[in-house]
Amino acid sequence: MSERVFVPVRVAVLTVSDTRTRETDTSGGTVVERLQGAGHHVAARQIVPDDLPVIREQLRAFITAPDIDVVITTGGTGVTARDVTPEALAPLVTKPIPGFGELFRWLSFAEIGTSTIQSRAEAALCETTYVFLLPGSTGAVRMAMDKILLSQLDVRHRPCNFVELLPRIRGQ
Repeated sequence: MSERVFVPVRVAVLTVSDTRTRETDTSGGTVVERLQGAGHHVAARQIVPDDLPVIREQLRAFITAPDIDVVITTGGTGVTARDVTPEALAPLVTKPIPGFGELFRWLSFAEIGTSTIQSRAEAALCETTYVFLLPGSTGAVRMAMDKILLSQLDVRHRPCNFVELLPRIRGQ
């Protein structure tokens, strides 16, 4: 049996923040750095304010873009009034992927203890695009990328991964 060949995916990175700029967006920068280091293509990178309609519209644009396979967001997953990224995504979800949030919080518990219950990190399939909502914390982003997403976005990862499912999700 031959070894699978790496398949780069096209990823949009969305930072949700009222205060971050491209220069100060360390969490978005960490996502970009990790993706590019793994060989993936960053197809788009945006920063939007913590505003539900604005977040939803940007998510919708990424989800419907034919040149984007995956969207990774940072920020807006906490429990304060301004944290509305999960609510912005909710009506766009085709299939929730609850295991992502469960695994994220389980791994996070080892680093930050019970404070992990304040995270609403989640994932979903939206039409034919994967969407992953990460907290705004750079440490949380680093952990999610290194311990979950980089392997699940690698077709060579066994026994299964998200990339190998894309053709079937797209009906190919």
